[in-house]
Amino acid sequence: MSQKNKYCIYLLECRDGTYYCGITTDMVARLRQHNAGTAAKYTRGRTPVKVLVQTSNCYSKNIALKLEHTIKKLSKKRKPHMVATISKT
Repeated sequence: MSQKNKYCIYLLECRDGTYYCGITTDMVARLRQHNAGTAAKYTRGRTPVKVLVQTSNCYSKNIALKLEHTIKKLSKKRKPHMVATISKT
């Protein structure tokens, strides 16, 4: 699998202080979409958003989706720590 097909997991902080977790193959383009209001419905009314933490592009889509799901179930306090932890592995 080429690096182009690898996913990163990211955690955004929204204007209202909430977090949004997602996956992408192109963080720059995805952040642009979030701030333009054309990405996730959750972030549309909460712009501007900023990247709190992200992993490198090293996950298959299947694994990235599973990790995203796990992170979304965590408390707000634990989410940044979890993404930071998996970005170091």
